[in-house]
Amino acid sequence: MSLPVLSSSGVKFRRVLAHFPQELSLAFAYGSGVFRQAGDAAGSGENNMLDFVFAVDDSVTWHMMNLLKNRSHYSFLKFFGPKQISSIQSYGAGIYYNTLVPCNGRMIKYGVISTDTLIDDLLHWKTLYVAGRLQKPVKILTQNDNSKLQAALVSNLKSAVTAAFLMLPESFSEDDLYMQIAGLSYSGDFRMVIGEDRSKVQNIVKPNVPHFQKLYSNILQDCPQVVYKHHLGRLEIDKSPEGQFAQLMALPRTLQQKITSLVDPPGKNRDVEEILLQVAHDPDCGFVVHQGISGIVRSSSIVQSAKTILTAGAKKSLTYSMKKLYKMTKGWLRKTS
Repeated sequence: MSLPVLSSSGVKFRRVLAHFPQELSLAFAYGSGVFRQAGDAAGSGENNMLDFVFAVDDSVTWHMMNLLKNRSHYSFLKFFGPKQISSIQSYGAGIYYNTLVPCNGRMIKYGVISTDTLIDDLLHWKTLYVAGRLQKPVKILTQNDNSKLQAALVSNLKSAVTAAFLMLPESFSEDDLYMQIAGLSYSGDFRMVIGEDRSKVQNIVKPNVPHFQKLYSNILQDCPQVVYKHHLGRLEIDKSPEGQFAQLMALPRTLQQKITSLVDPPGKNRDVEEILLQVAHDPDCGFVVHQGISGIVRSSSIVQSAKTILTAGAKKSLTYSMKKLYKMTKGWLRKTS
């Protein structure tokens, strides 16, 4: 199974790619500049910043070539060279962002992540940072024939469904599922308290249900633990301890470790399987899973945000933060009006 490529030509996004070194294992565009969000005025997406992620096999070489082509994109860190930039990239979520970059008449932000780091996050949810973005609709612009990366992209979507099932009741709507999935990577993110519109998850899902269906319908149809009534937009899942145990055992490794550390008192050192079986019988199983996800996201989002001061520089960091606060305030005013 391959990751669905969302429709529309994407020419304007590929024109942006032409400005960068072409050694990319994966490139995708995401966010409100690509997909309309609820509350956005018609055509306002044309003014929103375009967000990109570039996965590269060799970060040092890619940054070296990009410094030759686009030196002005970098903060003062450009004076330290590609090795130091790649070293800083490895902290937090393992991604290096250049933000507020003018390109083809638009402002863009692009993140650079190594292919191996991306695969690790997709499979194991080590930070759930880029993996979380790829659980929501994105526009794939280019992808090489790396079979490990392709398998990891699909595995990430299946893991998102499994985690969402554990936090949902026995019967729920398709919209409920997509809200739960879209919210995974925002659980525990301190920016949802300061800097992001708190209606963000709903705003992402509401106008983009067809895009979510394109991503997840095949997985739902093939999943033995769910009754997917596509024509009604309803789903039913197995909430027995046995069903929940099977789902817990299928979760990514980092999340399993977070759950076991939450449940198992220090010093007991029980098997992961034994602990997950206990959680499967717990009426608060979904809450424990949510807490585990929050723990992953919280630590990576804090380090990644702190890193922005270095990678963007103080002036750009302040400008970017003010834009986020403005969007948050606008969303709050919209809700109270």
